[in-house]
Amino acid sequence: MKTSHLPRLLALALSTSALLGVPAAYAQDGEPGAGTTVRMAQATWDTGWFHAEIYKQLLEKLGYSVDGPTTLDNPPFYQAVGQGDLDLWVNGWFPLHNSYESAYSQGAELVGTVAKGGALEGYLVDKASVEKYNIKTLDDFKREDVQKAFDRDGDGKADLVACPPGWGCELTIEHHLDAYELRDHINPIKAAYSASMADAVAAHQQGNPILFYTWTPNWTVNALKPGEDVMWIEVPRVDLPEAQKDLEESATLPGVPGCVEDPCRLGFPANDIRPVANSEFLKENPSAKALLEEVSIPIDDIFAQNAKMNAGEGKSEDVKRHASEWIAAHEDEVNGWLETARAAKQ
Repeated sequence: MKTSHLPRLLALALSTSALLGVPAAYAQDGEPGAGTTVRMAQATWDTGWFHAEIYKQLLEKLGYSVDGPTTLDNPPFYQAVGQGDLDLWVNGWFPLHNSYESAYSQGAELVGTVAKGGALEGYLVDKASVEKYNIKTLDDFKREDVQKAFDRDGDGKADLVACPPGWGCELTIEHHLDAYELRDHINPIKAAYSASMADAVAAHQQGNPILFYTWTPNWTVNALKPGEDVMWIEVPRVDLPEAQKDLEESATLPGVPGCVEDPCRLGFPANDIRPVANSEFLKENPSAKALLEEVSIPIDDIFAQNAKMNAGEGKSEDVKRHASEWIAAHEDEVNGWLETARAAKQ
């Protein structure tokens, strides 16, 4: 995508989302956001849509109209929010998204935390294969017998359900393939993640070996439970991309359920899920900034909603209902956030 076309493409995407999605809320008289439109984005991974919808509905309770959220890959979002073509999203994963800092840092910033420290990433193998082939780390996929067992497309390499192009995890996985010299042994599948994982789940149900990357919260660890159906395996040694080098110590975590070792050398540091917003927007909208600073959502609640999506409640109206139900169930806490945000009005 060429930079010069970005504002026009974003405008088209936003207008399309307005036509296809739920109409913007009516501005509430007396609320700090009355008369202001928030241009919001959300990530391409659907496990982040629940908390995006919660934040959208909370902004609307403050009187803001919300365009979107428009679904975008990481690179165009971070470029757009830095340039002021979008106002915010709540799908930042840090430190994983540190690699995009140069795109957003001149005009945007991190503000508040959706969920702290509970977002794990790593590689998993079906438990039966871990036991049969004594698989402990990615290095075991250099063994011919293991490669053959996990080769589902006949190219001579073990198949890994990886991340689509543009995702932050794609950069780390690509780095790992080089750092651990796995290019000749592992084939990363970069197709649509949900479809690839659905195929892996089906293969597991048929008794076939599977190797996949995942993160939490995610429906995958509900469909394939670590310690029961699958196991987290380790990386040979921690080796992160340059933008995350100072976080290598945090890529080995104790007490990870279903890992082959404890502490578990996952190879990915635990992430905080954080909002990222345009700095000028925050300056002009102190109530929105205060709301972003106040809100937090338990990682287990996100996990539970993701499981509902995987069970068939994944339509847009389902996600909106899930968010509304969560807000209603946390009425006292939500009212406290809203009052703090209202008090921040200029």
